[in-house]
Order: sequence, then structure tokens, then C-alpha cells
Amino acid sequence: MHVDAANEFLIVGQTLDGRTFRPSDWSERLAGVMSPFRPGGPRPGSHLGYSPWCHPVVRNGVKCVVVHHALRDHDVLAWDFCVNFARDNQLRVEPGRAAERTRVAGATEGAKKPP
Repeated sequence: MHVDAANEFLIVGQTLDGRTFRPSDWSERLAGVMSPFRPGGPRPGSHLGYSPWCHPVVRNGVKCVVVHHALRDHDVLAWDFCVNFARDNQLRVEPGRAAERTRVAGATEGAKKPP
């Protein structure tokens, strides 16, 4: 998969041969390392939340990390780190959304949905 084809791509927590990637918190760790890479750059406390350009998600019960193309524009080495992480660990990579995500009115970054 060519990662430039979409607005974002997913690093899927399954290896190319179908095994679940370990450790089980790999997605949170990767996204945590990438937390300083954000619009406006790192700020005090930015390590306490995920970057909007690189964050963990669960898709169909499988842990994944969404990597937004804006990360590449901001810092190509950070982008390469994510791409190489997937390649070096032989993880599946899939295209994400082709279009920008739209925000719901009143939604804030990192806000949780009510139960």
C-alpha cells in the first residue's frame, strides 16, 4: 500500500501473516511517542494527550494507529518513524479516510462520548 494515497493511513495491529502484534499496548506506546508532533508544536503538557496526527483506535476489535498525512508536512522524520515502525514489524498498513474528517459542532479535541 502506498501511504501517500490517502489523507491518513492505519497501522493495523496484525502482522502480514495474520498474527496479533505484541505487546498489547503497542498502539498507545507508538501514539505516546508521537504526542509532541502536533499543530503548533509541543507545548507544556502535550505529552498527556495524543497528537491529532497520530492516535490509537480500535477497528473491528484490532488495535490500530491512525497516522494523518499532515504529520509528514510537519515533520518528515516523524512520518518516516511511523512508516518504518510498520515496515520493520511487518504490520499491515491500510488506507484511512481519503477526505478530511469533519468535526461535530461543540466537540472538543480528545473529548469522550457519553456512555
